[in-house]
Amino acid sequence: MKTSSDTRRSFLKESVSTAAGLLLLPALPGEGFAAPAILPTGTVAGAQRPGAARLRFSVIGLNHGHIYGQVEAVTRGGGELVSFYAKEPDLSAAFQKRYPNAKLARSEQEILEDSSIKLILSAAIPDERAPLGVRVMKAGKDYMVDKPGITSLDQLAEVRRVQKQTGRIYSIMYSERLENKATVKAGELVKAGAIGKVIQTIGLGPHRMTPKSRPEWFFDKQRFGGIICDIGSHQFDQFLYFTGSTKADIVASQVGNVHHPQYPKFEDFGDVMLRGNGGTGYIRVDWFTPDGLKTWGDGRLTILGTDGFMELRKYIDPAGREGGSHLFVTDHKETRYIDCKDVVMPYGEQLVNDVLNRTETAMSQEHCFLATELALKAQKQAQMLSLKV
Repeated sequence: MKTSSDTRRSFLKESVSTAAGLLLLPALPGEGFAAPAILPTGTVAGAQRPGAARLRFSVIGLNHGHIYGQVEAVTRGGGELVSFYAKEPDLSAAFQKRYPNAKLARSEQEILEDSSIKLILSAAIPDERAPLGVRVMKAGKDYMVDKPGITSLDQLAEVRRVQKQTGRIYSIMYSERLENKATVKAGELVKAGAIGKVIQTIGLGPHRMTPKSRPEWFFDKQRFGGIICDIGSHQFDQFLYFTGSTKADIVASQVGNVHHPQYPKFEDFGDVMLRGNGGTGYIRVDWFTPDGLKTWGDGRLTILGTDGFMELRKYIDPAGREGGSHLFVTDHKETRYIDCKDVVMPYGEQLVNDVLNRTETAMSQEHCFLATELALKAQKQAQMLSLKV
């Protein structure tokens, strides 16, 4: 009989043999290179090709560029984009240029009434996303929305009620896990026991602000939900996933607008301590990525286990390797670098399968809602931080 240690060694050996480029961790960091936040299909080495179309989907709301990554994920998974609608002519024109075969609908209702469309995607203004999702589910369609998918506890209660009533799928695309190859690979390794039992996750989500590129709603907490609700939702998702927690409490949280008084409704810093029934977590999010970094943010995830730890540098490697999705694994034997460029990201295909088969393989509905609930509770109870900067 194989022991758990034998299984772990076998899995790691297989992972090493299939990873393109397993190297020792360099001792000295050098300059890194930028990895774009949204990558068109076919531009990345090892990128997945679109699958054969198995369902028709549409888009409503184009207010964040994440919508392009959402479309690419579902297209890879076998979805066919057939139509879209947005109130803003400039956003519609840019989207039409990218997807010329998609029809510009005359209204939201035209899409909701089309019985051939099974799934609706949205990256509308954050506080409009949950009400749209309610309308989508009541129309008998499934919904995949950019984070934050819900911006208040009242919205969450209504979404939960309608989802239970209709049995439709309400999926929030936590892209830092679902659409990052290093995070997908880390999930495989953790599941195989590569670092033992996970004790803690530390998720860091720094972002570059670039105020001139931001719309007015970006600076209004009522519209984006607050920094922990917005950016932090990624980190809560990863905490639940890697620790296996099904319940969690917020130990402490704080937010502040410490350096942008010209935007009084904005928040530029937040952090959270939390405790779950599967592990503990720390989260820090901010808008202080300096222009000197060659990408929009040095997003990091550290996963501490009983037999080792992993560090993910999601968008840039300080040691100088190009691109993103960098994974470092340290156990009792060595420290290794795993090249994740050929890792398959399964979320889009799993979601399409779930829509067709009424299953929960991409993400359980409870996990989706719990990650958001924790972010909303941490945001609501956060103490205000005031610093002299």
